[in-house]
Amino acid sequence: MPSASRVRIWDLPTRLFHWLFAVAVIGAFVSVKVGGLWMDYHLLFGYAALGLLIFRVLWGFVGPRNVRFSQFVKGPTAILRYLRDPRRMAGHNPLGGWSVLALLLAVGIQVTTGLFASDGIFTEGPLASRISGELSDQLTSIHHSNEIVIMILVGLHLLAIVFYGLFKRQNLTGPMITGSAPAEVFETPQADTEGSVGLAIKAILCAAIAAAVVGWVVR
Repeated sequence: MPSASRVRIWDLPTRLFHWLFAVAVIGAFVSVKVGGLWMDYHLLFGYAALGLLIFRVLWGFVGPRNVRFSQFVKGPTAILRYLRDPRRMAGHNPLGGWSVLALLLAVGIQVTTGLFASDGIFTEGPLASRISGELSDQLTSIHHSNEIVIMILVGLHLLAIVFYGLFKRQNLTGPMITGSAPAEVFETPQADTEGSVGLAIKAILCAAIAAAVVGWVVR
């Protein structure tokens, strides 16, 4: 538990998702570039990314306050207000919230098209045989083109971390590791206070649903 001088920002399931999602995306990228027998790992990383994505979407509705879409996906007015007065918030700021949504959407497109993609020779997604060859080729093309979109979004994400660390003296990585941050860095700190038991039950249910969906798709 964080001390009185620290505020809990990110719950354990969110932190586990964040780092596992990073491993899945990086692993999928590296394995597809190596190619050959590594394409088997590319598929596995893709399935992992799909399961994690489903978990995060569910978690965005039933998880703690700071991870809910309703909390950090804001409209233009909130974004302009933040740009005029960029206070540090406990959770995603309005710009960060949209960057999270963009990355989830981009990876969602990638894993969905990957399910139907085929190289016509060696590797194909588990649902490629369920559609026409022409449609599979179109989705494969989107799968390849969308890769650069993900690379750009990941690059912007890393640049934002560096920018906030160097110029705003805000450590964004630390809270995603420990789950908490010093209370004094926030003007109006609001910690997530949901009990660990209820949180664990919801996380397990979301993970079970995600695993069941991925298992059904793969089979």
